[in-house]
Amino acid sequence: MKKIFELLPELEGDESQYVSHLIEDMDDERARTFASVYRSRRRDPILLLVLALLGLFPGVAGIHRFFVGHIGMGILYFLTVGLCFIGTIVDMINYKNFAFEYNRNIAQEVMRELR
Repeated sequence: MKKIFELLPELEGDESQYVSHLIEDMDDERARTFASVYRSRRRDPILLLVLALLGLFPGVAGIHRFFVGHIGMGILYFLTVGLCFIGTIVDMINYKNFAFEYNRNIAQEVMRELR
């Protein structure tokens, strides 16, 4: 667990545990490479929350969905003003789950690339 705190100190909770499990058997050089690539591609949960908050304003609803690659839902939120704001409010509550889901997929992609 110590390795993850040195390489990626910004990670918290489930994301920290998940990434720690992925890199526990890596040598130091490969773990540093993973951390560098992962850090450049991951999405910060707080930024996702801020983008969801912006979705309360008409014309920018759904931008947080585009940010995590949910293009179809982003378009739907844009056209329905965040599903009449209800979807945006639910997403503000679940922002950590959206970020963790996206970041978990990114971690898996990086692992495949490093093989």
